[in-house]
Amino acid sequence: MRPVHTALAVLVAAVWGFNFVVIEIGLGHFPPLLLSALRFLVAALPAVFFVGRPKTAWKWIIAVGVALGIAKFGLLFTGMAAGMPAGLSSLVLQVQSVFTAVLASLVLRERPGRVRMAGMAVALAGIAVAAVDGGTSGPVLGFTLVVAAAACWGVSNVLTRKASPPDALNFMVWVCTVPVLPLFALSLLLEGPERDLAALRALDWSGVAVIGYVAWVSTVFGFGAWNHLLKRYPASSVAPFSLLVPVFGMSSAALVLGEGISGLRWVAALLLVGGVGMTSLAPARTGSRTTAEAGGVATAAGSGPAEVSAGSPPAAAAASPAP
Repeated sequence: MRPVHTALAVLVAAVWGFNFVVIEIGLGHFPPLLLSALRFLVAALPAVFFVGRPKTAWKWIIAVGVALGIAKFGLLFTGMAAGMPAGLSSLVLQVQSVFTAVLASLVLRERPGRVRMAGMAVALAGIAVAAVDGGTSGPVLGFTLVVAAAACWGVSNVLTRKASPPDALNFMVWVCTVPVLPLFALSLLLEGPERDLAALRALDWSGVAVIGYVAWVSTVFGFGAWNHLLKRYPASSVAPFSLLVPVFGMSSAALVLGEGISGLRWVAALLLVGGVGMTSLAPARTGSRTTAEAGGVATAAGSGPAEVSAGSPPAAAAASPAP
């Protein structure tokens, strides 16, 4: 890759990693489901008026919108609101690559091979270490919700593979329209109209900046730049840069939010990132294309949409909002 494109890939990873810090700040302004709804609303509008009509069947747009927008981000934001630290969330969410590989083997008949199986085992060991660390320094419920969010991201990645959208940006924007009304409805039902109205009435420039970052910087810029790189270079060249997302997520959370990084968390990070790298970049055994060629590392980040994590195919990487 040219140096300027290498720098762009690192910048996107930094944007997606820092997104977890922004989400944490945003949860101080908004209830989690309301924040997620506003994120998708601002990401979809006015972009939906410029990308043209959907170029993928509505069944796939709706399916990915539900799995990714409603389930994945609803669980992620709720888990972080329940006390899951931003840096740890950016790390744990990377286990979506394991869920993606397992689901792909079951649904798409992609046999993982020995290297990918070993990578999944290493990544799961990292999650186990992170769970031990989270059990002593954070809420079990929040940790469980973030792992569930990673599983939903894996489902959305496989659905996106099945959809095979011809225009990733068009698909992503239309996917963003699906969760808006359901998330607003869930917020009214579960978080209450009084709490939602109070948050909207108290909206200040800090809250506006949060929504602008998660919707436009993390989503529009992040995925626009990522898609640009995927069009110029093989996914196997671009994918490894997303392994920097939890590095930026943990370091920015430590610098901005004052989150401590324990020794166990560093061990978990090394295991998880290493395992994700093995899972994402090792070739699959079936089909004319390897998984490393057909699939790169998406995430993100909340983490979507910008937060991109490892293991997603290019279509999924282009379509999945980073956290």
